[in-house]
Parts: sequence; C-alpha cells; structure tokens
Amino acid sequence: MTDQQYEVQAEQSKIRIDKLLAEINPDKSRSQVQTWINQDLVTVNDCIVKSNYKCHTGDIVKWSIPETKPAEINPEKIPLVIVYEDSDVIVVNKPKGMVVHPSAGHSGGTLVNALLYHCHDLSGINGIERPGIVHRIDKDTSGLLVVAKNDHAHESLAAQLAEKDVERKYEAIVHGVIEHENGLIDAPIARDPKDRQKMGVVDNGKPAVTHFKVLKRYERFTHVECQLETGRTHQIRVHMRYIGFPLVGDPKYGPRKTLGNNGQALHARVLGFTHPRTNEWLQFEVEAPMEFKGILDQVEKMY
Repeated sequence: MTDQQYEVQAEQSKIRIDKLLAEINPDKSRSQVQTWINQDLVTVNDCIVKSNYKCHTGDIVKWSIPETKPAEINPEKIPLVIVYEDSDVIVVNKPKGMVVHPSAGHSGGTLVNALLYHCHDLSGINGIERPGIVHRIDKDTSGLLVVAKNDHAHESLAAQLAEKDVERKYEAIVHGVIEHENGLIDAPIARDPKDRQKMGVVDNGKPAVTHFKVLKRYERFTHVECQLETGRTHQIRVHMRYIGFPLVGDPKYGPRKTLGNNGQALHARVLGFTHPRTNEWLQFEVEAPMEFKGILDQVEKMY
C-alpha cells in the first residue's frame, strides 16, 4: 500500500470526494477511485466516507493505493513465422486467430507469449504485458507485424508511425460492388457512443485516413487493397462499413448473412519502414493465407 494525504482547498469545497481524488490522481479513473472508497481505503479527517461525500475547505483526505502486481507473462513454445530478424527488430507473419498481447480473457497463446519464448530481448516501453509491441493487428486479421527488440528501435518505429512514414497495405474482401477504381476515406474514429464494444465514425474522434483501390470485382463482392495513413483501432473495418462496403466475415461490423465464420477477411500484406539503426528502407510482403484465398474462390464460383 502507498499512503497519501491531501488538504482540500477553498476552491474545491463542495466537490465530491471521488471526483476530487480522480483529479488528484490523473492516472487513475474515477471507477478505480470508487473502488478504493468501497474498500474503505479513503478517509476524511480520519473517518471513512462514501463516494458521494462533499468535501469542505481544510478537510484532510487520506487514501491508500493498493499495489498492483503486473500479470506474469509466460513464454510459450508457439510456432512463429519470422519474415525478418536482426538485433533490433523482428517482422512476423501473424496467423489469423492469434491475439497480439495478453489481455482480459487472453492470458496465454498470444504473439507476446510466443515472442518471449523465441527471444528475451524485447523493448520494455509498453510494459510487461506488451513487450516489444509497437503496433497491433486484430486477432482475426492475418499478416505482417514489426516488433522492437530494444527501446531505441521501439522509439524509432513509434515515431515513424506517428509521422505516417510506415507503409501498411492490406487486402480485404467486402460486401457490395465498388464502382470507382480507388478512393480515400477521411473520417474520425472513436468509441461508438451507442455501443462501447465497437468503434465508429464519430465527429470528435481521432483523425483516421484510409486509401483503397479495387483489385477485382465480383457480382456481389469486391476484392480491395487498403493502405493505412493512420492506425486507429478497427480502422479498415469501420471505414469500409462507413462507406457501405463492410468486410466479409466481420462479426462486429458486417452483415449477419456473410461468407466465412472465422472473422473478417482482412490480411496485412505489405509492411515497410526505415530500419531504426541502419536507416535502410525495409519492405516485406506476404501472401494471404489459404482461408482468405478460399473465400475468394468461393466468391468466384458463386455466380
């Protein structure tokens, strides 16, 4: 436990105790603060209070922050398809169905578990649960991902992503026939206010830009290439749905009647970046997996 103390100032009089503590501890959410209060870890003038207690000038607030133990991430002997590796970076071809890093409901079997078995020198910038992870792709998206082995490489790659200097091209299969050859989707993305489990195009969201071009048209589907300028959560899935062409197989953003039953038809095919140490431009390309090609074959034979 870490014990802390604070005296309420005049301008903070009448403020709720949970709101005050959330302001004093900007790295903590209000729900976390309420948990402390419910566990009797917060006192005002040495008396236990409830979340709705309104502070008074001169109140002495004391609280104890429980120490959080980081989850232990165990190395696991999981096969990896390594496209490139040196002392600074690893480029992997992530299979469909693999989660990138541990999270609630996915404590093992992730790319991070596999990486920790393969090598122990991963950057620590993102903490113990996401060592080396600079960018992510969804569980059911296959394809290329670069991982940093040290903090120098991590900082360089993160800066390149922020400056939009990393080339990322995906291929996808979408519902509907896109008539124009290419296009640009510039629409901000944030958590969907109507469904917090989804992302959506929201006016005050973060800027998000996706370029796309048609690879092949079918009677009711289109095979497209999407190039990311930004990398928001579910960006391609949200943007293609936004313009009326949701991804095939997408359980979250696609129609109920779709092809495939193992997640969205989306593959990270091309990845290019400047090497953090040599400044050499590196570019990699991997074919879509057999499942993706199988959906294309199915579309080809449907009509």
